[in-house]
Amino acid sequence: MIKKEIFIGFLTGIAANLTGMLIYILIFSDLPVWETLQESWRGGFIGTLITAGAILNFLPFFYFLKKEKIYRARGVLMASILAAVVIAIIKLT
Repeated sequence: MIKKEIFIGFLTGIAANLTGMLIYILIFSDLPVWETLQESWRGGFIGTLITAGAILNFLPFFYFLKKEKIYRARGVLMASILAAVVIAIIKLT
């Protein structure tokens, strides 16, 4: 039961991050989404784009905390940590 709750929170965090990235691209980029992702990879600012998307993780995290769904909030936190690790790996390579 606990693992399921954490997994739901993790998936919610990943979805929030991807949604945040999409919103950021749609607002600030003149290029289509896929081209923007390719250009950000080539230009070396994909980490910035992931970071901008991760800001949206605050919404489900605090929502789950308010509803006392602590394990789901942990899952969202784990998704945020995964995003940070991915960014660190990208920056180091």
